[in-house]
Amino acid sequence: MDETMNEPLRTRPFAPFEWLLSGRYLRARRKEGFISVIAGFSFLGIMLGVATLIVVMAVMNGFRKELLDKILGLNGHLLVQPLESPLTDWKDVADRISQVQGIRLAAPVVDGQGLGSSPFNAAGVFIRGIRSDDLNNLTSIAKNVKQGTLEGFDEGQGVAIGRRLADQLSLHAGDMITLVSPKGAVTPMGTTPRIKPYKITAVFEIGMSEYDSTFVFMPLAEAQAYFNRNNDVSSIEVFTTNPDKIDTYRKLVTEAAGRPVFLVDWRQRNSTFFNALQVERNVMFLILTMIVLVAALNIVSGLIMLVKDKGQDIAILRTMGASQGSIMRIFLITGASIGVVGTLTGFAVGMLICLNIESIRQFLSWLTNTELFSPELYFLSKLPAEVDFGETLAVVIMALTLSFLATLYPSWRAARLDPVDALRYE
Repeated sequence: MDETMNEPLRTRPFAPFEWLLSGRYLRARRKEGFISVIAGFSFLGIMLGVATLIVVMAVMNGFRKELLDKILGLNGHLLVQPLESPLTDWKDVADRISQVQGIRLAAPVVDGQGLGSSPFNAAGVFIRGIRSDDLNNLTSIAKNVKQGTLEGFDEGQGVAIGRRLADQLSLHAGDMITLVSPKGAVTPMGTTPRIKPYKITAVFEIGMSEYDSTFVFMPLAEAQAYFNRNNDVSSIEVFTTNPDKIDTYRKLVTEAAGRPVFLVDWRQRNSTFFNALQVERNVMFLILTMIVLVAALNIVSGLIMLVKDKGQDIAILRTMGASQGSIMRIFLITGASIGVVGTLTGFAVGMLICLNIESIRQFLSWLTNTELFSPELYFLSKLPAEVDFGETLAVVIMALTLSFLATLYPSWRAARLDPVDALRYE
């Protein structure tokens, strides 16, 4: 009869009694309260570590994606600049490039810097001359006009300016803005600044502070006259259907141009910025992984203390017929339960925060009466979050693996405990 009672203990892995004992060890009694506190801190550490990792990775991904969308929505994926001679044949070159398969838009532009002023204030501006059809094809502008309209943009001498620039100068659609350029008329006394007022026909807001506070769009012909261009343009901004395949388009665009040109793609124009984002993202991942690692080490210390405290119980179980494997599984389940529950709770909390990140930011800003995400510093008007499920799965697997590895040594020590030594002084 004794053999029948002991048989399940020796032959059946993860038997009900193993789960029962693991659950009781997790629900510590009063005299074992300290061990329960350690288990609680381990759970909180893993939960917070996983949740923080998921949120930080999502915000970094969202930050990169939003910036990339804003930058590539306004600036071309490929910049075509003239070599040897000015780009006077820009219309023919742009038409040929537009016919290349995969090219969505080829927009000739005239770029220059100046000063925008009103009776209330003044600010530095970036002036871009562009054709009306090309401006309307820039969805980041055309779909984000907050005041006025882009209709008839080429017909008059109106300009479109960013929302933050309009606020800074206290101007609205229909008001006049004075643009000042150092490249004015050439006189016997030298070059005089060009000062000219323009009517604001549209105010746009794309959501990127740097662009909303500096960009002024002007009809191409007017910009050529304003910057003393002899019917040439600064460059041609080329937009593709897939920016990630820009290397494929470089050769095709060079051949289509039909003249010596110099090409700069979006990765070269923004390499420093995006490389810095990638480095920051990797460093944050390593730092936050340390939180999960420390929590896993807490599981090790908590289980070692539990093994020492339960030495008599282990010895009794061994004398009743429990195998070393059963003892090891009991403590393995105990430690792994903390890791699994902590990881899953952290995953749920992290996803919940990601889904409501902007509402949480606004609430905390209201509560603390401070600006937690300044558009001037971070370029974007709201806090983005883009969850990458592959990365999230990697975080969950990493946390579960660390938690499982943390239970191996204490469980092995429990299984190796000699019942004779444990009961000798009891």
